[in-house]
Amino acid sequence: MKEHLSRRDLLAGLSLATASMVVLPEVHASESQEALPDASSLIAYFHQHARELLREPAGVLRYNSISPSLPQATYSADLWDWDTLWTARGLFRLSHLTRDTALRSAVSEHTRGSLANFFDHQASDGRIPMLITLKEEDPLGCLRGTAPHKENQAKPVLAQLALLDAEESDEAEWFRPFFPKLEAFYASWRQNNLSPTGLLVWGDDVAIGNDNDPTTFGRPFFSSANLLLNCLYYQDLVAAAKLAGMLHLEAEEARCRNQASVLSAAIQKHCWDRRDGFFYTVDVQCQDRRAELLPNLGRGMDMSWSSIPLRIQTFTGFLPMWCGISTAEQNQRLVKHLEDREALGAAYGVRTLSAAEPMYSLAASSNPSNWLGPVWIIANYLVWKGLQQNGFTTMARSMAAATLSLLSRDLAASGSLNEYYHPDTGAPLSHRGFMDWNLLVLEMIS
Repeated sequence: MKEHLSRRDLLAGLSLATASMVVLPEVHASESQEALPDASSLIAYFHQHARELLREPAGVLRYNSISPSLPQATYSADLWDWDTLWTARGLFRLSHLTRDTALRSAVSEHTRGSLANFFDHQASDGRIPMLITLKEEDPLGCLRGTAPHKENQAKPVLAQLALLDAEESDEAEWFRPFFPKLEAFYASWRQNNLSPTGLLVWGDDVAIGNDNDPTTFGRPFFSSANLLLNCLYYQDLVAAAKLAGMLHLEAEEARCRNQASVLSAAIQKHCWDRRDGFFYTVDVQCQDRRAELLPNLGRGMDMSWSSIPLRIQTFTGFLPMWCGISTAEQNQRLVKHLEDREALGAAYGVRTLSAAEPMYSLAASSNPSNWLGPVWIIANYLVWKGLQQNGFTTMARSMAAATLSLLSRDLAASGSLNEYYHPDTGAPLSHRGFMDWNLLVLEMIS
């Protein structure tokens, strides 16, 4: 019989009321190379403040919604696209850990309300704003301009958010009226941002998620087939297919699955670099202009490529593992990059940009937020998830331990959490009071 490690240490420091509700999974001694740091203070902190992230209808937000930050902190009056997905996911996990069924019900209600708010402000051509504040429907101008819109719109995460709730509540019927709106949203992406490679491109570089990713930030309009964008879109198509299946929408399910398959093949064809063993964002502005520039000369050899890899290593190169797109052989090569502390590996997880890149910087910035090396918990989480799903359990556990240690230290020192951190010292760099995807650390304790 295998000996079980005690998990009582994980409950130390919780109030009796909270501790009585928390049930943490057992870990077998033979499955663990190192004990995870104590998560009890984080669970108590998140549980104490969870309901502060659940907003009642206000301003132009006519339905309940989810905030990424504590009241009065940066972003607290905002409804952001992918932030809502990660915050909801973390809050659902918290409700399970604490056996707080009332919280779970409230998170479900506010998740559905958040989706209703996004669709409430959908344009006639299907586009959806990526940010809605209490006072403004579209402060970033996502719905302005004409097709093809260079202005970006909401990231493709809405089906993932809906599926999250449908799986938590074990029913999806509430989403049926929104499914045609979701398909119109996808159609607007294809109309404005689908390149000849089959990959989506950002129009401009505003609010792309990893804000100053040098493979997109400061580059020409419609040139960057960013890996984060395409992996999010792939995951959303997969989620949409599952939702369609739950709703018995057979044609819609088949359509979404086919689109996901085509996108997966495009990511493999254009983004995988055999030389480096890494996935890269690619530049799709490859156009043969000889007919325009040399009209009187014979064409000769045609261009055989439609994209060029931007060999800048960011954490997004690991996202095909999270998506399930990468092969086992590719995964073996990918994880080697995490072992290099002079590049993407770090004491507290994964650097958002390799330290070997000339753009690497750990400066604190809010406009744009700095993704040029600092550790972001969402990056740690997505890499951890990919490792866990693909059998790299030891590396996944190390990522979990680093992330737990980082956030626990910040909470103990400051009484709050921040948006991003120094990868080597763990020092907080920006936005005290930030919650959002920091909640995802709760998935890592299992």
